[in-house]
Amino acid sequence: QVYVMESGGGLVQAGGSLTLSCAASGDTIGIYTMGWYRQAPGKQRELVARVSDGSGTDYADSVKGRFTISRDNGKKSVYLQMNSLKPEDTAVYYCLVQTIQRGLTDYWGQGTQVTVSS
Repeated sequence: QVYVMESGGGLVQAGGSLTLSCAASGDTIGIYTMGWYRQAPGKQRELVARVSDGSGTDYADSVKGRFTISRDNGKKSVYLQMNSLKPEDTAVYYCLVQTIQRGLTDYWGQGTQVTVSS
């Protein structure tokens, strides 16, 4: 079992910045991809950014140039630096940890609220 814990959400004005952190613990052998998803009120959960074990990254078009994802394999952690925040970034942000030790398996954090005021 892998346990996932996010932190760093909060309230910020448009144009401001926040950094989200996520740490995996437990049986962390075989971590493959780590990433961030978000779900806004009335909308489906969507990919924000993800990074592979080889540090290849993928971003949603809506956040390219504003958000940066990074990972620390020694700490089993992934981070999301969010700059130039917009009200439409308001959502619950979820951390995803994928393992491949016994086949591809997804582990989710419980989410952290990000609210951007105009």
